[in-house]
Amino acid sequence: MVSYIYRFEKVLAIREQEKSETEIAYKESVRSFEEVATKLYELLKKKEDLIEFQQERLAVGSSIEEVHHYARFIDSLEKTIVDVQQKVVQARAKMNWHEEKLLEKNLEVRKFEKMREKDLKVFQQEQDRIEGIFLDEISSLTYNKREIR
Repeated sequence: MVSYIYRFEKVLAIREQEKSETEIAYKESVRSFEEVATKLYELLKKKEDLIEFQQERLAVGSSIEEVHHYARFIDSLEKTIVDVQQKVVQARAKMNWHEEKLLEKNLEVRKFEKMREKDLKVFQQEQDRIEGIFLDEISSLTYNKREIR
């Protein structure tokens, strides 16, 4: 019996390798996004806590210098927050781009796998047909042998 060899096996292997590399890049972009988003969350939480602390200090009474100090610190924090928000937007865009590429690679691999399945089915049908012909010839020869005796 002849063994099956898919004619696009090397192409499929390359596409699967590309898919794996794209998947790794996507996972890295997700990790990067989560990291920068967590940093943004922490900064926003810090600002919220600082404003709350400042309100408490104002209620108790604090010096003008202390109020100015907290105001400058909050301004500095807000500038950092704006910068990190930009990084979050960039990281999200990068993550979405990698996700799109991963979906494309998955689709490509699936197409080649489907082609392989169809090709294998045709191969098996042809093998079954050849086996049927072979069995018919054997039974015909066996029958002819009996007739000759």
